[in-house]
Amino acid sequence: MKIDAVKWGVVLLVNLALMAGSAWAAWAWQANAYGQQLAAKEVAYQTERTNLANANSAQILAEQGKRLALEQWLAASDQSHYRALTDENTKQARLRDRLATADLRLSVQVAATAATGCDAVQPATSPGGVVHDTRRAQLDPAHAQRIIGITGDGDQGLIALQACQSYVAGMIVSE
Repeated sequence: MKIDAVKWGVVLLVNLALMAGSAWAAWAWQANAYGQQLAAKEVAYQTERTNLANANSAQILAEQGKRLALEQWLAASDQSHYRALTDENTKQARLRDRLATADLRLSVQVAATAATGCDAVQPATSPGGVVHDTRRAQLDPAHAQRIIGITGDGDQGLIALQACQSYVAGMIVSE
């Protein structure tokens, strides 16, 4: 009986060893399969993240391109506006200088009823002229300077309005 018990003990031990070996083999195989699945998911996740990062980079570059184009357009528009404003200021300064030096005199047309003499007959022309012009009265230089200042402010306002209109028109076209 002792031999049968030893035999049964050896068989039991061999069976336990085989079961442990098969359990270890199954566990190793499942771990390997699970590891491969995790690796595949990690690769897919990294690919997805890379694609998203590339799309984000492309979008950022496109927005930077739009911003650069807008900045260049605004700079050109600003230069154009500044040039028009500077030219207008130069013209006004010349006109003020001409008025100050009496090189130029502003005058206004006098109504026909304000003319002296008979309303039906025009006054005589100057010895060098042959055209019967309407009568004109010259303005005081100080008043002329004030008028030029007022018209200069109006011109600057019109230039600013044109700049705003071209900006809005450009923004509408770019959208």
